[in-house]
Amino acid sequence: MKPLTYYWNRLRGNKEEKERLLRANDRSFNLSFHYAKNEIKTSKYNIITFLPLNLYVQFTRLANVYFLLLLILQLIPEISSLPWFTTAVPLVIVLSITGVKDANDDIADLLLLSSSEPLNLVYVETADLDGCEHPNNRLDKFKGTLTVKGQTHGLDNDKVLLRGCTLRNTEWCFGLVIFGGPDTKLMQNSGQSKFKRTRIDHMMNILVLCVSLCSLKCKLHKNLLQANSTTAFTLEICMIVELSSFFIFWSYIIVLNTVVPISLYVSVEIIRLGNSFFIDWDRKMYYPKKDTPAQARTTTLNEELGQIKYIFSDKTGTLTQNIMTFNKCSINGKPYGEQLDSNVKIKLVDFSWNKLADPKFIFHDHSLVETVREGNSEAHAFFRLLALCHTVMPEEKKEGELNYQAQSPDESALVTAARNFGFVFHCRTPETITVMEMGRNVVYELVAVLDFSNVRKRMSVIVRSPEGKITLFCKGADIVICERLHPSSDKLMEEYAGDGLRTLVLAYKDLDESYLEGWRKRHHEASIAMEEREERLDDLYEEIEKDMTLLGATAVEDKLQDGVPHTIEQLAEADIKIWVLTGDKQETAENIGYACNILREDMNEVFVVTGNTAEAAFALEEDLELELLRTACMCQTVICCRVTPLQKAQVVKAVKKYKQAVTLSIGDGANDVSMIKTAHIGVGISGQEGMQAVLSSDFSLAQFRYLQRLLLVHGRWSYLRMCKFLRYFFLKNFTFTFVHFWYAFFCGFSAQPVYDDWFSTCYNLVYTALPVLALSLFDQDVNSHWSFYYPKLYTPGQWNMYFNRTSFLLCIMQSCYNSIILFFIPYAALHDTVRQDGREIADYQSFAILLQTCLIIVVNAQIFLDTWYWTGINHFFLWGSMAAYFALTFTMNSNGLFFIFPTMFQFLGTGRNSLNQPNTWLIIFLTCLLCILPIVALRFIFIQTSPTINDKMRRDEIPAISLRPPATRRVSTRSSYAFSHSQGYGDLVISQKFLGKKTPRRPLLFGQKDHPLAENQPQLFRSITEEPEEPQSC
Repeated sequence: MKPLTYYWNRLRGNKEEKERLLRANDRSFNLSFHYAKNEIKTSKYNIITFLPLNLYVQFTRLANVYFLLLLILQLIPEISSLPWFTTAVPLVIVLSITGVKDANDDIADLLLLSSSEPLNLVYVETADLDGCEHPNNRLDKFKGTLTVKGQTHGLDNDKVLLRGCTLRNTEWCFGLVIFGGPDTKLMQNSGQSKFKRTRIDHMMNILVLCVSLCSLKCKLHKNLLQANSTTAFTLEICMIVELSSFFIFWSYIIVLNTVVPISLYVSVEIIRLGNSFFIDWDRKMYYPKKDTPAQARTTTLNEELGQIKYIFSDKTGTLTQNIMTFNKCSINGKPYGEQLDSNVKIKLVDFSWNKLADPKFIFHDHSLVETVREGNSEAHAFFRLLALCHTVMPEEKKEGELNYQAQSPDESALVTAARNFGFVFHCRTPETITVMEMGRNVVYELVAVLDFSNVRKRMSVIVRSPEGKITLFCKGADIVICERLHPSSDKLMEEYAGDGLRTLVLAYKDLDESYLEGWRKRHHEASIAMEEREERLDDLYEEIEKDMTLLGATAVEDKLQDGVPHTIEQLAEADIKIWVLTGDKQETAENIGYACNILREDMNEVFVVTGNTAEAAFALEEDLELELLRTACMCQTVICCRVTPLQKAQVVKAVKKYKQAVTLSIGDGANDVSMIKTAHIGVGISGQEGMQAVLSSDFSLAQFRYLQRLLLVHGRWSYLRMCKFLRYFFLKNFTFTFVHFWYAFFCGFSAQPVYDDWFSTCYNLVYTALPVLALSLFDQDVNSHWSFYYPKLYTPGQWNMYFNRTSFLLCIMQSCYNSIILFFIPYAALHDTVRQDGREIADYQSFAILLQTCLIIVVNAQIFLDTWYWTGINHFFLWGSMAAYFALTFTMNSNGLFFIFPTMFQFLGTGRNSLNQPNTWLIIFLTCLLCILPIVALRFIFIQTSPTINDKMRRDEIPAISLRPPATRRVSTRSSYAFSHSQGYGDLVISQKFLGKKTPRRPLLFGQKDHPLAENQPQLFRSITEEPEEPQSC
């Protein structure tokens, strides 16, 4: 969507902007182009527009429009069968609550010129910014040229500060605004996220529509009956029959609107909000190491957590810790860091000879240290490359205490390994890198950084040593590096991937001074080009990264998160299918799968898809995706490796489209955002790769193992509670409304309500609202302990067994039966009945009071039968609602209110006159018994003949979960490349923007250290040992 300034400029006759010209400190020149002002409105409302705009937004919902039309009908005296306040009061409450919620929910792109940092003392007084690209929504790209004192410099995305970013390392900075207001890239990307609705929401919409159509048909049928019937009641209408029928039709529209009352939607939102708070407050999903609780980022999808059938999971950072440890390496063909024999204790390598070594780093292979200290040239070159070829930022708060700020955990592990083996990366400037090599301070001139990208899968640096020797150091994926080696080099393929390790291949190349000068000149020309800049730079990188000499390979280990195998085992027992979608190689993905129990040796049907092949890409096309899905669903486990973020989303979309099952995607990085947004529910892991996944998710967790509690406990409870609420809500409102239907045959189809007007108003808002809310917020079929012990309890939600068309029809049948008993038993019992003093009590008002009392007792008795888990709140709301009914009834029938408002409170003295008769209470007891006793009997019969899975669990007829030990890993002969790096950080290290002061951590949410939670003890029935913070190991 184009910004508003585009259309404004078109109206003013301005041409579409193709490029932008700016001049620093020249306001008149910049204003002549009429660029957008730096004024951004992100809020929906202000004080003046809040009321009209918020009401407009709320009335875009069909339900609110429906109730507004009812209110308008009730304001017409000729057709109003109920007072206007019976609809006005609930509608105003709903609109007010929603308005308060909406009100509560409710900068620029510039070029960095100078900052407060010591190395950033570049102050530009006059400069021309020529040929900048026009405003667009591409956050990852920017092209432009900067002219300073006659010299032209290329500009890319790394030199732009976008609106919304935060500077954490500077006190101040100077910049030149390029895009302002709606032209900023963030505002160009500010589109609305897709609104997700649950399956229950869709079913409710269908049911409400069907109910409305059936109700309309009944009203038409009543009009036909009314035109040809006679009755003992008289209705004085001085109009023609046709007009009378028209008015009565609309009157019944008003009377029967309680089938779908407005309180239904309010209650649903309150229930979802409450269950979301329970997720936020759950201390058993709180991760004390990072002070991170679980968070429900949306309040509309809670019950969908109890219906998950497919889970799509990333691997790195989701199943694994994304904290790398230097495990093995190969230098000049010789391997180091062999696997340890668990039966033999090997002494740790002593790094005390290196004063700058990281004390947390541990290694077991003593031969590597001996090789380095003996002065082996290949080993020195190996670790020299690791100390130079990276984008790590050092931070030295105290002398000798180095902290590395790395963009990826891989780089941190490799640079730390070089540090411990005597090659300490000490500091950098935009032009130099300083390394302590075996105690000797060496300063290298940084000539160029050939940045990493997902296409290149490698990065290189060109440095000049103090002796003047120019060297290109390169590290990357094995398949990429080996293609660029000199023919004389041995192409090394280690077996690290068979152990689930992540590998990089290292190589170098000596460069000639004259060749480098020519290459740098062409590199500068390509970097300032406005057309095909990336392509020209890639060609130059390809040219220089050829005929390299192999140095060796590294292998780092990404350990599994605690509790991952147990979590996956439990989810599998709950009949949830888990697919792994990862960018790693097949061997790494398979071995991680065996380690976390996704794969087992006894599996016969395992489907592995490699996304970087032409066959896989072709299979994900629309014509063949169904065949691919059929094949995958026939297998016990599916692993998709080497897949792109787009392919992850395509897999999720295909399952949603053809399987009609509820899906969940879980990931921790920016490459998982697409599948998180595509799935029905997206879960973000707040891990090592930033907050992109969390910000795009519906729920966020700190660890993968908390997913089992989110689904098996909170998800299952939320689904169960919502289904109970809907069944009970429709039951009580259909019962309430069906009584009107039977009464129509005795009131001449005059649309006269059978209840007191105030009872109709308070029925859903006061008398029956709180007990069902307590049920829907606190009810549990079993506690969390048994939810884990019997994962099969989760399966009914996957098949939507607790609220479907069948259960809805049963609600209608029960409501119809209850309404017949509630109407005809009191009607027959009161016929020709007199009081003890001989007066008649068979009047309309006494009958209404009797009917209302029976209805309240029956619906509250139903709540009593439906509640499995009683709390003090449940008791208070249930008995309090009953007490509120009698208190309000006697109050509204009192003399005082009648004398003050004679037209609004017309049931004068009815309550005390009718409810003080013994025969009235006998009728109430008989009516309620006939309504409740058959339900109790039917439930007992069904438990004996067709027990649910909950009934079987209570009778111990289903087996508890039996856990398997983690499967052993398979050994492969292929390496696995995984380099969790991002493009753009190469330019960062040679620019003026360094990482600086570390952001202080916020205090712990729970500061009590001796609490079991602070020790991160398991919350499950089987203990999960939390691994303590330990140094890197091999």
